[in-house]
Amino acid sequence: MFSIQHDMNLDSSSSRAESRARLRAARSALSAAERIAAANALISTLEQLPEFLVDARVAGYWAVGGELALNVALGRLRARAQKYYLPVLATGNTLKFAEWEPSLPVRANRYGIPEPECDPVKLLSAQDIDLVLVPLLGFDRRGNRLGAGAGFYDRSFAFLQGKPRPAQPLLVGIGYHFQELPELAPQAWDVALDFVATERELIECAPRNRESL
Repeated sequence: MFSIQHDMNLDSSSSRAESRARLRAARSALSAAERIAAANALISTLEQLPEFLVDARVAGYWAVGGELALNVALGRLRARAQKYYLPVLATGNTLKFAEWEPSLPVRANRYGIPEPECDPVKLLSAQDIDLVLVPLLGFDRRGNRLGAGAGFYDRSFAFLQGKPRPAQPLLVGIGYHFQELPELAPQAWDVALDFVATERELIECAPRNRESL
């Protein structure tokens, strides 16, 4: 598996931009075999999380740019009759969620990412999802996430800020092990992850029953 080393804390926009570029390049350099192996290994990590086995409404993402694919996870969820949702860009640059399965049509949004073709009245808000599998470029073990920079997830889940965590929905970052960073300095608008699942381990970022200070 590809590896990458980081020796800095991310506390400036230039550092974040540099790390985004470096991590994108590392992810894109993975071979097809490495991506498939990681996707198969991810399911064992996710199934260590009890909520992943029982929550009724689980949201994921359409993997692009070398992101860790969720096709195996989707298969397991469908086998347990859990509903699976994909994000849809909504007004205000936020996300809503459409129920989806492989037989249903999709169309590309303005970023070229496939979204379900769904009646807007059937879209769920972020508050209505039980568990969200969140894509990322980088993360640290405190639950800080380096995203693509557009802020869609932070805006959509801003209602979780200041709440005791974990809460509904549970936020589970999904990434390769080499996307871990020593430390990410959070921005005021950042929404922390509760867990991070990689192909190697499940990382608990927000200890159970811990109240926010």
